[in-house]
Amino acid sequence: MAPRSGGPTVTDPVYLSSPDIGELEESYLLRAIRGGRFDPDGPELGAFEREMAARVKVGYALGLSSGTAALHMALLAVGAGPDSVVVVPTLTFAATANAVTYTGAEPVFVDCDASTGNLDVDLLSDLLGQLTDTGRRVAAVLAVDINGRCADYDRLLPLCAAIGVPVVEDAAQALGSTYRGRCAGTLGRVGIYSFSHNKVMTTSAGGMLISDDAALVARARHLATQAREPVSHYEHRDIGYNYRLSTLLAALGRAQLSRLDTMVARRRALRDRYARLFATVPGTQILGADDPGSNCWLTSVVVEPERTGWDPGELAAHLAGRGVESRPMWKPMHRQPVYEDRQAALTGAADHLFATSLSLPSGSALTDDQVERVFAAIAEFLEGRQ
Repeated sequence: MAPRSGGPTVTDPVYLSSPDIGELEESYLLRAIRGGRFDPDGPELGAFEREMAARVKVGYALGLSSGTAALHMALLAVGAGPDSVVVVPTLTFAATANAVTYTGAEPVFVDCDASTGNLDVDLLSDLLGQLTDTGRRVAAVLAVDINGRCADYDRLLPLCAAIGVPVVEDAAQALGSTYRGRCAGTLGRVGIYSFSHNKVMTTSAGGMLISDDAALVARARHLATQAREPVSHYEHRDIGYNYRLSTLLAALGRAQLSRLDTMVARRRALRDRYARLFATVPGTQILGADDPGSNCWLTSVVVEPERTGWDPGELAAHLAGRGVESRPMWKPMHRQPVYEDRQAALTGAADHLFATSLSLPSGSALTDDQVERVFAAIAEFLEGRQ
């Protein structure tokens, strides 16, 4: 792993995924400030959209205020609404399901593949059959690329195409990942990225919608700009949203995008080191460690307590006592009080991952000293359990 020095002292907390921001980002922000254009039509946002589209080899990109806003626009653009359902993986962050609810559609949850954390395509096939047999209109299937690992699109896309259901790719965690040589986010009809503070690249807040469908992106752009009609006065025929990305944050994003490969490489090196460590610990595995296309946004270890003699909560408590952040994977949506009454197709896989997993510090901003602190703390814990 390439050395990285400087930054926080050895007594500072070590976080899961801190922003990796430096002098380059500062220079881009200063340039944007001095340029004096802060409206969405200024040069920074348009340039960021073009650079992102070119980076992931897609026709169009739309900068938005958050990944959640991008999901909302994507779902509206494919026709989600009060008369429809959208299939959502239960192992995901709440924003995925919330964006469905914003449209008036009903989220229907589907369990994950226990070996990857991604949507269970076999279970989805049965669920789609049940929904269509009962006359439900399925507006979309939302595929989430968990921890940066892409879903099984070789099977997912033909399944959805056969019944005319669009796939919306929630690649919030996966910018910089690839699947069969294609960039994450470009595999469905429309995809989205998040640039929140803890993602591989960040604009502190922000997101982007991407697609090769010009009409879809134009519709999303219209709705995200308060649905203002192209006339000299303010006129609105649709309910719109104030969702466009700040031009200053776009400038920050341009600097981050130029460093994306380096940041992904550091995360991958860190995951490789975790994989080597836990390969020597029976009853543990790194989720998704066999995927060379992942951006390794977060590295999660899965623990079998009956074999290890300890559970992930004990490791988390040990790390917390040494100033190292960790957390379980997502609590499944069907277990969230706000969604527990919704339809769900379940195998127990997401519940099991939630109970047995722990995400570990994974950020490219970690200094060498911080990395050594993390591994020393884990080694200390493991030695005490032998």
